[in-house]
Amino acid sequence: MGAVVWGTIALSRGEHISAVWLVVAALGSYAIAYRFYSRFIVRRVLEVDDNRATPAERLEDGIDFQPTDKRVLLGHHFAAIAGAGPLVGPVLAAQLGYLPGTIWIVVGAVFAGAVQDMVVLFLSMRRDGKSLGQMARDEIGKVGGVAALIALFTIMIILLAVLALVVVKALAGSPWGTFSVAMTIPIALFMGCYLRYLRPGQVVEASVVGVVLLLLAIAGGGWIEHSALAGLFTLSPKTLVFCLAGYGFVASVLPVWLLLAPRDYLSTFMKVGTIALLAAGVLIAAPTLKTGATTRFTTSSDGPVVTGGLFPFLFITIACGALSGFHALVASGTTPKLVQKESQVRMIGYGSMLMESFVAIMALVAACVLDPGLYYAMNSSSGLLGSTVASASQAVSKLGFTISPDELDAAAKAVGEQTLVARSGGAPTLAVGMSEIFSGVFGGAMKAFWYHFAIMFEALFILTTVDAGTRVGRFMLQDMLGNVWKPMGRVNWRPGILLASAAVVVAWGYFLYAGATDPLGGINQLFPLFGIANQLLAAVALTVATTCLIKAGKLRWAWVTGIPLAWDVAVTFTASWQKIFSADPQIGFFAQRARYADAAAAGKVLSPAKNPGDMHTIVVNSTVDGVLNAVFVVLVALVIGNAALVCCRVLRSTRPLITSEAPYVKSTIDTLAGGRR
Repeated sequence: MGAVVWGTIALSRGEHISAVWLVVAALGSYAIAYRFYSRFIVRRVLEVDDNRATPAERLEDGIDFQPTDKRVLLGHHFAAIAGAGPLVGPVLAAQLGYLPGTIWIVVGAVFAGAVQDMVVLFLSMRRDGKSLGQMARDEIGKVGGVAALIALFTIMIILLAVLALVVVKALAGSPWGTFSVAMTIPIALFMGCYLRYLRPGQVVEASVVGVVLLLLAIAGGGWIEHSALAGLFTLSPKTLVFCLAGYGFVASVLPVWLLLAPRDYLSTFMKVGTIALLAAGVLIAAPTLKTGATTRFTTSSDGPVVTGGLFPFLFITIACGALSGFHALVASGTTPKLVQKESQVRMIGYGSMLMESFVAIMALVAACVLDPGLYYAMNSSSGLLGSTVASASQAVSKLGFTISPDELDAAAKAVGEQTLVARSGGAPTLAVGMSEIFSGVFGGAMKAFWYHFAIMFEALFILTTVDAGTRVGRFMLQDMLGNVWKPMGRVNWRPGILLASAAVVVAWGYFLYAGATDPLGGINQLFPLFGIANQLLAAVALTVATTCLIKAGKLRWAWVTGIPLAWDVAVTFTASWQKIFSADPQIGFFAQRARYADAAAAGKVLSPAKNPGDMHTIVVNSTVDGVLNAVFVVLVALVIGNAALVCCRVLRSTRPLITSEAPYVKSTIDTLAGGRR
């Protein structure tokens, strides 16, 4: 079925096709990849051993290390890795047509993203749950290891602040979304206590109770929005920043079984349920893809949504939907400390990435079913579109698409918004696309409901990566400081937990606060680095994975991670070169700096600046982004170069090199019997 559908997509020329083809093509590919490729890697490459005790069993402490039911852990891991990337990236990449994005999302996830997640999870688990940075230091050496630690932690802070900013924008002024998301916290605390004290091991019971309470919270949010309590849950961006920072700290220090794991597991029902409902809606309504297989922007670099050519910027833009370095941080953070049996890395690591890839496919579908005129009116910059529906309609017509001012007004009113013009960033477009699909099944009168439901869904989707990411950041910082002062390296040392958690929250919280209060400051300043930084993280993760395989005497299987590594390096280094050295101010950081500096010197004010002060800020921001991009590339190059030297020594040596893998200990957990032997 998958082969027939892929053939249909490939051979369609000059005609609009149904979104059903993309859904079936993706599901068929995932089924084959999970059944055969992931099993091959688990059995032949990793050689998992369920008789070997995992860190969760050997180091159980009730705080970070805790053998966790694989169903709960699947939910936690998926919720932790599935953030803004698979929702937003494919929406922006729809500018290039549905075909390039679909191919990369499916192929990239099967052969790169899911492989990276599963292999890093396994390697971290074999090393007592060490963070990716610490594994790099232990396996590659001090030079590459220190470079990796610095790069990983710095990029991690940027990623967390970006994710948190998306949540702030989604929940600001939304009592429905704020109430529903806030209620998942007490529900998760109840589920954690239910599974630990009231009904240990009864995951199905806890799931049913949790899902019922979650649905009540969502329905209650709709009631709250139109009640006298709406003001209590209508929060400003500043207030939400402090709420998120406080929540991130608490989630990082509380025992993982009490809040983090059950909350992420609970959120997964919402995430998977909504995406499954969206897929069912596509299969029932069979909406037509109004975006072509390719567009005129596929072969040019002057797109109004994403600037730059298909290579390398398609792959940078889609990011998490196919390959994400952030996933490797989670796979070497909370998850390896919770796995019961080694064989479960297949379902948790590989399976979760396939689920996220499907989320990306559905996001791409939601964007491509929209009228192209509306898509570009929403996602082009305000500088191009202007501030009115009339100016936006005229600007879109110059791009080769048509949408009237009345149609723009009608589209906004249908979803309960004042305007949809220049609502860039991807999230509003996804919400409109989802409402379009759902209204095709349930009726057009509910468009506004589905739109606001989708906005709340996106906020919940992303928030789970902030809490898990903060905990992962804490592990990374403790591992780093543990190289200097041993007590800080003990992840169960209470003072170290509190200090490291506070430091991580303050770091990303500062950039988030500055970004929430200044449109050109804080994390807004670093946002252009998000895609490239995330993919550079993946290069580090794949480098560590390849090095560990070679050191373990598995050179013949090193291609499993080596080929994705070579591709990722080609993409990220090419993108970085263009962002640093391109003479096009729409692409190059320093070219943009020169353009605004020259304009400022001439007394001109260019969009998006509104005054001379903004012009100076943009000059500074472009300089900082260009310098940081160059620094990140140099650090990653050091990691790769140091790893290459280590691999050469391994190949020349007649004796195996020492690895940091923990000694073998026989497991006493019997998952079939539900307890210890």
